[in-house]
Amino acid sequence: MSGNVELLSSSLAQAKAENRAALIAYLPAGFPTVDGAIAAVKAVVAGGADIVEVGLPHSDPVLDGPVIQTADDIALRGGVKIADVMRTVREAYEATGVPILVMTYWNPIDRYGVERFTAELAEAGGAGCILPDLPVQESELWREHADKHGLATVFVVAPSSKDERLATITAVGSGFVYAASLMGVTGTRESVGEQAQDLVARTRATTSLPVCVGLGVSNSRQAAEVAGFADGVIVGSAFVKGMLDAPDEEAGLAAVRSLAGELAEGVRKR
Repeated sequence: MSGNVELLSSSLAQAKAENRAALIAYLPAGFPTVDGAIAAVKAVVAGGADIVEVGLPHSDPVLDGPVIQTADDIALRGGVKIADVMRTVREAYEATGVPILVMTYWNPIDRYGVERFTAELAEAGGAGCILPDLPVQESELWREHADKHGLATVFVVAPSSKDERLATITAVGSGFVYAASLMGVTGTRESVGEQAQDLVARTRATTSLPVCVGLGVSNSRQAAEVAGFADGVIVGSAFVKGMLDAPDEEAGLAAVRSLAGELAEGVRKR
């Protein structure tokens, strides 16, 4: 079975045709439970998310701030496994029909086996992977298997990335480019900053791939700001915080659905 890279591309193209940015939501698998995470994905899509990133919980998430680290810790203490991540992708995709990517560090894939991971992700209906710590120059094996199984390979670029480096990364990536809006870890911010706009412009000069911005967006105003210059707005910590702060799971689902609705309005106000 082939993965859903084409669905990812068409979803981003559809948002562009509607003169707006796509809303991309991040939620970790296994948080608060495996079933709870699947319900949360359904809730953000019901609220208006176009694409979902399912996080593969990791014990040392170097790109992630304290909110996502807390959720990952809860998921890992709950015993979440890669099989649960695949189940989350499968059930979320079957229930919503939107592209579902996995955001993961390289070590779990390397230990699991690249061919096994890509084959299972494609079979589950996944659209691809975001790999924040996989160096492009060491990515050939991953890309070979991802391409074979119809999966996107999304690389992360940062404000510190030089133009030559951006061109190297975008030449081999697929699906979209993840532009980190600032230097640092994930988390909500008061301002997304001018660095992101400059990074998007420099990245676009090297590729025709959509450029989506993450790190720091937490409300409708910020989503509208980023949607003014990016093809997609990625929101993670704000959704996870909504789940963490809720008194129970039902309230958490209501919170993330409501936030998705606000952000979906934001991306349409570019």
